[in-house]
Amino acid sequence: MNFFKFLKFLSIFFLITLTLAGCKKIDWDEEGIASGTDRARKNVEEGKGFRLGGGKEAVDSFASANELWRASIETLNFINLSSLDYAGGIIITDWYSENNSSEAIKITVRFLSNEIRADGIEILLHKKICDTNNNCTINKIDNTLSFEIKDTILRKAALLKKKNETKRKKAGKGKIEQTRKKYKQQKIQKKGREG
Repeated sequence: MNFFKFLKFLSIFFLITLTLAGCKKIDWDEEGIASGTDRARKNVEEGKGFRLGGGKEAVDSFASANELWRASIETLNFINLSSLDYAGGIIITDWYSENNSSEAIKITVRFLSNEIRADGIEILLHKKICDTNNNCTINKIDNTLSFEIKDTILRKAALLKKKNETKRKKAGKGKIEQTRKKYKQQKIQKKGREG
């Protein structure tokens, strides 16, 4: 009977220890971030995102932070999108036809990397040709259109990345100024208390 009481006590002790080990000391002086969007942005900047694999190259950040993904969506905005899977790294459009109802194309964008590189993205085109009886054949096609789409996406992604880096630099300078002002105010308040 004593053995079971001891085992029960030991189990409760370990549960309490494990629970308390996960607690973080609260810094009451730290200013909290109220907005979830701002909190998420800060976490991404600090590298506290969802990671697959474990390395820095394996960081899987939110889709709006990925310039290549955003550039692809903007480039394909003239056509309806059938499937979007950021985690799987693929965008598939609906069948698109301008005037000829018997021919249509479907565009598939595969992301092989989050980096803005020519080998980080693959564009696949499929052409559907239907006869008068509505019997259709679908073939994969290789032509200059896939290269043009890829080139447009890469250029837009590079511009978006440059724009984001400029914003970050400006935001960083603003934070430095805020810190300096806060430090000066604290220094003035401290002198006021002492004097």
